[in-house]
This record gives sequence, C-alpha cells and structure tokens, in this order.
Amino acid sequence: MALDKELTQLLAEGAAHYGRELSGQQISQFETYMELLKEWNQKINLTAIEEDREIIIKHFIDSMSILPHIKNEKLKLIDVGTGAGFPGIPLKITNPMLEITLLDSLDKRIKFLNEVIIAANISGQKEMSEIKTIHGRAEDYGANHQHREKYDIAVARAVANLPVLLEYCLPFVKINGIFIAMKGSNTEEFDVSAKALDILGGKIVKIEKLELPKTNIERNVVIIKKFRQTPTKYPRKAGKPSKEPLI
Repeated sequence: MALDKELTQLLAEGAAHYGRELSGQQISQFETYMELLKEWNQKINLTAIEEDREIIIKHFIDSMSILPHIKNEKLKLIDVGTGAGFPGIPLKITNPMLEITLLDSLDKRIKFLNEVIIAANISGQKEMSEIKTIHGRAEDYGANHQHREKYDIAVARAVANLPVLLEYCLPFVKINGIFIAMKGSNTEEFDVSAKALDILGGKIVKIEKLELPKTNIERNVVIIKKFRQTPTKYPRKAGKPSKEPLI
C-alpha cells in the first residue's frame, strides 16, 4: 500500500533535513518496511508506535538523524540490539553503500528483519553493499574474532545506559572507528561514563542535541571515537555488563 502524498512528503522532508534526497524506489522501500512492521506487530511485539505518521517520525526519521555523522561511502556498520531494524534498515535504505550487520538476541525479530530485507529489495544488488542479520547477544559476538574490532561504526538505539552500551558496542569497533549512541533528552548517564570509556578505549568527541523535524522531541546523539584496543576481558559474559556496569 502506497503512502499518501502528505506522508510521502513528510518522509522526503525528513531525509532532506539530514542531507539525503530519496528516490521513488527508496520511498517504496520505506512503504514496504512500514507495512511489514505493522503486519508483524500483530504477531510479535516490535513497536508500541502504530500510527503511520508516528512510525515515519519516531522510527524512520529518528533513525536518519545520525546520517550527518556517517560518511557517504562503503563503510562496515553494526547495529547492536537492532530490534525492529532501527536505525540499521533506514540507514541502509538511505545510504545503500553501507555494509550493514543487524544484531539482535530474539530469533523472531531476526525472521522479521530477513523478510523486510528481501521484500524491500535491500539485500545487496550489484551497486549496493551487503546487509545481513545475526541472531545472538552483543556480549558473545563482541568477543568473536570474526566480529571483534571489524567495524568502522557501531550504532545503538537501545534503552541501556551509556556505560552498558559502551561495553556492548566498543568491542566491535576498529581503532579510530566510532560508536554512535542514540539517546533521549536525559544526559545524566553521560556523567557516569568516564570509567567505562577509560577501560574500553573510547572518548566522547561530540554530543549533539537535536530536535526531530516537525516535532518538539529532543534527542542526543553521542559520538564516541575508539582510540585504542579494548582489553580482551571485555565484553564480560552475557548479563554481566547490565548487572554490574562499569561505573
């Protein structure tokens, strides 16, 4: 089902706000994504947001808000705890050159993501880089030599506090790569992240406060640069980072 003119314009203006012009094909990919999101949401809990306009603003455009921090070139990016595919799939649709890995611990969500990738035709055509899914926990894959320090960028839009997210995400990032943490308006957790940053080899280089277009919804985008290797004992075993955060 095609988006109506107003919603199409909203999506296009949101992308333009973050420096991307959407083609007709990209609009169509977002349409397919949204229809599958609503369909699957009847079967498994993917999102509490169900209205089309809200999905476009709070999921699609919100995911695009980090585009200014991602070079428009072939980079390897991992979306840790991707859930229903945010921000990874909108990033892939708007920037087909990105090579993206979507990591999530729930197999049902992985099945949903795989269907979106195929149905929306974002699986890596000749002129595009690959997008793939992995079913598992960040603590396990962050220690896996095939994924550890193999990515230019890690992103997370998860609800965990920053010290916990740092332990989940920095092990994936190459030295001189970045971790982009997408956070709400509350900044208190940033003040307790110094220990985790020091241990894991990261440094906050920018905190960008922004307001989503057409709303008064505040967000903070935290850019963390990795300047040295993460010690091999991190991430700790599954469950430990959240139970005993590095603070």
